Amino acid sequence: MSSHIFFLGLRRLRGPLILMVAVFATAIAGLVLIPGVDADGREWHMSFSQALYFMSYTATTIGFGEIPYEFTDTQRLWVTGMIFASVIAWAYLVASLLRLARDSAFRGALTAARFTRAVHAMREPFYLICGFGETGHLVGRALDQLGHRFSVIDIDLARIQQLSLMDLAQDAPALVADARFPDNLAAAGLTRPECAGVLALTNDEQVNLAVAMAVRLLNPRTPVLARALSNDVIANMASFNTDHVINPFARFGEYLALALHSPASYRLISWLTGLPGTTLEPETAPPHGHWVVCGYGRFGREVVEALREESMQVCVIDPKDLSIGRLKVVKGVGTEAEPLIEAGVRDAVGIVAGTDDDITNLSIAVTARELNANLFTIVRQNTQANRALFEAFDADITIVATEIAANECLTLIRTPRLAGFLSLAKEQDAAWAEQTIQRLQSRVGTQTPEIWSVSISPSGAPALHRAIQYEGCKFSLGDLQRDPANHDDHLDMMALSLTRGGDTVPLPDPAEELQPGDDILYAGTPQARYAQWPVLRNINACYYAVTGADPSRGWIWQLIRREPQSK
Repeated sequence: MSSHIFFLGLRRLRGPLILMVAVFATAIAGLVLIPGVDADGREWHMSFSQALYFMSYTATTIGFGEIPYEFTDTQRLWVTGMIFASVIAWAYLVASLLRLARDSAFRGALTAARFTRAVHAMREPFYLICGFGETGHLVGRALDQLGHRFSVIDIDLARIQQLSLMDLAQDAPALVADARFPDNLAAAGLTRPECAGVLALTNDEQVNLAVAMAVRLLNPRTPVLARALSNDVIANMASFNTDHVINPFARFGEYLALALHSPASYRLISWLTGLPGTTLEPETAPPHGHWVVCGYGRFGREVVEALREESMQVCVIDPKDLSIGRLKVVKGVGTEAEPLIEAGVRDAVGIVAGTDDDITNLSIAVTARELNANLFTIVRQNTQANRALFEAFDADITIVATEIAANECLTLIRTPRLAGFLSLAKEQDAAWAEQTIQRLQSRVGTQTPEIWSVSISPSGAPALHRAIQYEGCKFSLGDLQRDPANHDDHLDMMALSLTRGGDTVPLPDPAEELQPGDDILYAGTPQARYAQWPVLRNINACYYAVTGADPSRGWIWQLIRREPQSK
């Protein structure tokens, strides 16, 4: 890439460089051929090296003097002409350099080269984000907070410029390019072994499809997460085994059905999968009864299907003439009172404002509340820029598709084990979910907890694995939650699940004895995660967690502390 840019610059500067060489060659040739006079008055000719030396400081306007003897009038006349010629050549070259610096193609090549070098300089695992819109922005910031590196490709220059203004702990290489082309993905590090995953989060489903396909063909071992909304694209992605297809509208439909069926379970899952810094929200259970859904696009369809699965009575308001099975459809937008009244909003328990326009959704919700102050309102927010308006309205549930997609990505990135626990949580009753929330909240507070997993293996917990596997030591699940600095204190964390032999048990008993190969999913504070680290990797900390005494495993310490034998 660097050699390509060098030769590209030479091609753009071909004219001024040729002129500069011609001026120097002509000047040197004239100085060598024109005779001069030495100190004794004899004729002499300047050598080639003397002429080159003289022109090197004369043509660069440095000036030094006439060497080795004073010039004749003929030589001075020739030098005068060459000085003017060299000034013209230098001016032409400088102007060409300035023009080259402003050339968009050359600047793009320089940017691409810097981007490629920055990606190749990353020696730790990193993620490739394709599309740095609102979802990519949220994911990128969260990855930086979690200590993960990432690179970015986006076709919009403004988004890349926005990335450069973000206050990140580590620099993120970014390139303005089309993610559909495999060469751009390769330049962004797709084929590198350090690439830990690819996130296809552009606003164009076909681009996301192209990215997922390129990953499968160029680096099949790299997991790919792709966003898609239409069923055709989702099916196409599934046909070549895309690891995870994220449909935020379908995901919200599942969450809405879960909130209607088990509000506590929905609250628990939303809390565990929230972005870093998210606060546990109070329970807002959607009521059962008649619902009005405004907008029957891709989002509205998912909402209607979720409501009907819970046996809700639904009426749809849409500006198009629609026929939706046995559902009542009112033609309109919902920003005015007439279609809302016709849809039965005065007797309804809830309304969903789910169009593609934020102002329209807020207008629908405001009008509906004026007609029925007791309505449960679900409002769709399409862009992050309007967050202040939605916060001021204070709907019962505000749906932000970008946040749902970002949460899904981060859930899969932070620990794949969390997805299995969430599936089990959906099967539990409300009492179980509420008890889990209370237990976890008592340890970590209301902020979204840190989620991590521990594998009892030589790589995941080397000291603990060696003690159990080869030394016959016994450790319980609760031992891993003791403070390595104080045996009597427990860390602010709890085990969410224990996976053994392919079977996952939610909320395992702290007295459960650990075995090699176990995988434990934890939720807790970041401080607790860091404090647990020595228990997993230091044999002394392992024994201290169980016994509360320093075992002094080293033979030198054992020799020093050995009591003297009685004589």
